[in-house]
Amino acid sequence: MKERLQKIISASGLMSRRAAEELIAAGKVRVNGVTAALGDKAEAGIDRILVDGKALPSAGEKLYIMLNKPRGYVTTLSDEKGRKNVSELVKELGTRLYPVGRLDMYSEGLLLMTNDGDFANRLMHPSHQVDKCYHTWVKGEDMGWAVELLRCPMEIDGYVTSPAQVDILELKGEEALLGITIHEGRNRQVRKMCEAAGLKVTRLMRVSEGGVELGTLKSGRWRRLTEEELNMLLK
Repeated sequence: MKERLQKIISASGLMSRRAAEELIAAGKVRVNGVTAALGDKAEAGIDRILVDGKALPSAGEKLYIMLNKPRGYVTTLSDEKGRKNVSELVKELGTRLYPVGRLDMYSEGLLLMTNDGDFANRLMHPSHQVDKCYHTWVKGEDMGWAVELLRCPMEIDGYVTSPAQVDILELKGEEALLGITIHEGRNRQVRKMCEAAGLKVTRLMRVSEGGVELGTLKSGRWRRLTEEELNMLLK
């Protein structure tokens, strides 16, 4: 059965559907020797598909893992600055996995990774609102005012956020540990929200996503998601 090229490429685990669309638009995908265009279809396993000059890998075992990302790693799989990336931490699996969403270089904690493009696209689509909880260590002069502000819709980079759930987990003078739950997950959203509320973030860790908990997984280590966790994410 013929399917759109970007869906076939994504299902192979090579990259996300969006990244595949970008390569197709750039003329870097060929089907049976002919440069493909957006909207073209093919049949996996029958048509010869080349992505950036390399044959498309056949779809193998679908992997779904949780990584406890350490600080200092980027979540892009190729970095022009040569910085460490999360693929180095899961290379023992022997297959290319890509992150579901992202954490900035200085943040840590739960990062989902997979070679199932459809699964990744579903979780990252704006209509699939997945709660993400962060432990956020902050400094600020008026913690009570800042927390109330964080609980309200805020304009960040021209976008108005949904109200966040914010709890004070620890408080000592002008320092606090906050539990902040959001579902949009826009670029550096929690850091920008805290900055707008007059708080300086000293540490940021994602501890849960869609009901899946980081738990006691050690920094830099990974584990496979359970069937129950997969079902929670896809509800």
